[in-house]
Amino acid sequence: MLRDPLRHDAPRALRRLRTVGIDRIVMLTGDRPEPAREIGAVLGLDGVRAELTPADKVAAVRAERGRAVTVMVGDGVNDAPALAAADVGVAMGARGSTASSEAADIVLTTDRVDRLADATSIAVRSRRIAVQSALGGMLLSLVAMGAAAVGLLPPAVGALLQEGIDVAVILNALRALRVGQGARPALEPAAEALIHRFAAEHEDLQDVLQAVRDAAARLSDPGGDGQALESVREVDRLLTERLLPHEYAEEHQLYPALEPVLGGPEATATMSRAHAEIERLAGRVAAHLALAEARGALEPEQLEDLRACLYGLHTVLRLHFTQEEENYFSLAP
Repeated sequence: MLRDPLRHDAPRALRRLRTVGIDRIVMLTGDRPEPAREIGAVLGLDGVRAELTPADKVAAVRAERGRAVTVMVGDGVNDAPALAAADVGVAMGARGSTASSEAADIVLTTDRVDRLADATSIAVRSRRIAVQSALGGMLLSLVAMGAAAVGLLPPAVGALLQEGIDVAVILNALRALRVGQGARPALEPAAEALIHRFAAEHEDLQDVLQAVRDAAARLSDPGGDGQALESVREVDRLLTERLLPHEYAEEHQLYPALEPVLGGPEATATMSRAHAEIERLAGRVAAHLALAEARGALEPEQLEDLRACLYGLHTVLRLHFTQEEENYFSLAP
């Protein structure tokens, strides 16, 4: 089945959007309902509407505008009318069409969804500081004016006090220039390089995941004992030579480099536990292979446990790779 891969930065971006106050997130797509609902379930969306024409998207945006202020994000020609219909249209400018960029109010110049979360966080924080400065300055000025009106504040002192209020308001407004707590954590160049390295290795290791699954499937073929044993040998070689060194390097190079950014070793503790489970399952596969080599074939009593190990290893690896890509690899541009 053909499908578009989910952006690695999408789950983190949606979590951050909800953190900064976006209450409802809906996906509008012209794709078929099945893959659209799958993505909606993975991302925890509030709604999914599939097989939409450009006119349908405009109608959906207008319906959402009846609920609240609506932001539409898109990058294709078909999204341009909906971008224009929204309260705020955001176009992905790096790979998006010229039509969508012209119809949008905001154009993101990088092809990353999480930049929208960055922009929203900055806007919300800047507005909050602006309101604080305006209201605080007016309130202090009114108090000073009241004190001066009843003779408690001499004119010269009142003038100096007003200058002090103005300076305080300006200094408070300058807080908007500082990075907020919700902003993207700063990565050291070495940590960023490690992220790119291990992200590339994930791509290279996809054939190992497929080999693990294929070996488990061959164990279900009662007439293919020789082929099944050869598959297990190949899987053991791939695990020993490629996968386990990759996991070891992540544990001892990538995770320590990310700890300062993520707030300490506890942030990677769950992923380290996954490494231990991967190593355990790989060890069981190696033990079964050693027993089969000693006997010259896979014994019937080995098949069930070995099959469970291989399917379990495939599942853990897929989940582990996805979690790393979402939580760690999405930190780097």
